[in-house]
Amino acid sequence: MDLHSFEDGDLYFEAPLAPEVMALLNQAAEAYGDGGAESFLMKARFMAPDNLMVLVALYRFYYYQHRYIEALGIAEEALDVSGRMFGFDLGWRRMTLQHLSYGMVESFGMVRFYLLVLKGSGYLCLRLGELEEGIDRLEKVVELDSPDRLGARSLLEVAYNQKGIYSLDQRMSA
Repeated sequence: MDLHSFEDGDLYFEAPLAPEVMALLNQAAEAYGDGGAESFLMKARFMAPDNLMVLVALYRFYYYQHRYIEALGIAEEALDVSGRMFGFDLGWRRMTLQHLSYGMVESFGMVRFYLLVLKGSGYLCLRLGELEEGIDRLEKVVELDSPDRLGARSLLEVAYNQKGIYSLDQRMSA
């Protein structure tokens, strides 16, 4: 599977979005500089709680504000929503290559999005000092994306170095 390919399936931003919700996202973008964006994003989330475009906008807002705890919470929601969209609702720890294969049939783009969110949430855990949780998430991405198309391996290596583990092979043999 090539996780760089976008030919098959919808991307998260191709889902229909009510015009009034889109207007709120546009207002949030305009209000970002003066500190008023969050209220528009929260209204959009209330109106479309399972829309990934809304969740990504809120995630980015929190991330760029260095509000990593809130960003991680939104990432968790995005994992749940995107997983349900391709028929997986068991939680990322239970994801297997078989689940991934079934999901690819349903929505290739959504599976890729799911793995990118998992990678991002692993990074956030590392930023929050939750080293073991971040490593667990990144290891799952590497397990599911063995060719490392999504680039999680380098983040994982950095996290391992922080723990005094110097390679994926060393970690797996421990």
